Amino acid sequence: MKKILSFISTLPLLAAGAFAQTPIMDGQVTVRSVEIVRNDNLVFVSMYLDVNELDLKSNLEVILKPELRDADGHVKELPDIWVVGRNRYYYRMRNDSVANGRYFYMKKKVSTILYETNTPYEPWMKYADLMINEDVCGCGELLCSDEEMLLGSFVPPFAYVAPPVEEVKSRTLKGSAFIDFPVSQTVIYPDYRGNPAELDKIHRTIDVVKKDPDTQITAISIKGFASPESPYDNNTRLAKGRTQALKEYVQGLYDFPSEIFTTSYEPEDWEGLERYVRASELGDKEQILEWIAKEMDPDRKEAEIKARFPESYAFLLRECYPALRHSDYVVEYVIRSYTDIEEMKRILETSPGKLSLSEIYQVASTYEQGSDEYNELIETMVRLYPGEESANLNAANVAMARGDMKAARKYLEKAGSRPEAEYARGLLLAIEKDYDAARPYIEKAREAGVPEAEVCLRRIDRVSKQ
Repeated sequence: MKKILSFISTLPLLAAGAFAQTPIMDGQVTVRSVEIVRNDNLVFVSMYLDVNELDLKSNLEVILKPELRDADGHVKELPDIWVVGRNRYYYRMRNDSVANGRYFYMKKKVSTILYETNTPYEPWMKYADLMINEDVCGCGELLCSDEEMLLGSFVPPFAYVAPPVEEVKSRTLKGSAFIDFPVSQTVIYPDYRGNPAELDKIHRTIDVVKKDPDTQITAISIKGFASPESPYDNNTRLAKGRTQALKEYVQGLYDFPSEIFTTSYEPEDWEGLERYVRASELGDKEQILEWIAKEMDPDRKEAEIKARFPESYAFLLRECYPALRHSDYVVEYVIRSYTDIEEMKRILETSPGKLSLSEIYQVASTYEQGSDEYNELIETMVRLYPGEESANLNAANVAMARGDMKAARKYLEKAGSRPEAEYARGLLLAIEKDYDAARPYIEKAREAGVPEAEVCLRRIDRVSKQ
């Protein structure tokens, strides 16, 4: 009979009482409230053993031998628990030093045993099971010896991956400015209407990069838009001229070389108009959207909308069109690479976006896998780089470790098809005890050289046979 009670998990703490109670020795002893905690270099083990139903003759004794054991054959014996009959108790008290041990009890005088011990931590204990061997002895003759694994559970060996090194750390900052121009003019007046605030947005975007000694601006692009009031030719002139004016303004303000700038323009922002109408509550918005989608002369299109939907057109002219006269800008820059771990830790506190995935992973690797610090950095990586496959794969592992299978599935959708990702998909199924569905994924990962897959298959074999 084999039942697994508990295991050392990849988490720093396995909650007490995760398994309410488990009978061993054919139900004569019940184990409950198991707690296994790692604290620095020690592993603490505690549990309660209910021996009320233990049928023990006066001259017999039961020796329960707890131990930690993993699938690879590592074993750490823990202190024995002795429960003895009345005659055997007094015999041991007179003749054997074992009676002075911490866990030595006369059956008649005990009903519940609190077992607490600790042992030095070793790396293999991450994936160990708590096992109890039992001996039933009498008068010096071995009557029975059995091995109990308490409470069946699958222990997942996670496979984290190091992200690829980013040789050049290129980044972008984007924004939109709504510069006010006098009617039909293309000259920027910094104090005109709302221009101080709009120009300040551009200043602040550029200053964030320019004033940082770790960054260098490599390109600035500006695209200007006008609203769809006819005539189209005039809107073309305005969009082009106002874009050039903004480029010259920024260039003069910072004395940037001309070659880092690129400019473009859109004479009439029909896409912006479509987005606004689609999100609006205009009663005739579907008809307006049909006209916006037509392939026709833009001046005629605008005239038709104005004539057919006069009230909505007046509303759009007042509420929407001003926002269609805007300039979008993108600042491209590079960030230097970092090699000092302590410097990277400081940057994580203030500007985590300056670190690449690889750099954050280097910091994470200074902590033990599964620790709070390690998990927090893995989750930081996927927040900063939500589309990166390696970040999603590692985040899926952290989610599985804390039991959040919904989040793990979400991350695995973006984890790609590398062998470690396929392994993680199989691991998720194994954690949910769907071992038959898990095997093909894990076997495929083993064939692709994922070392954790072999360990995982051995654990599936062990648990599924119980």
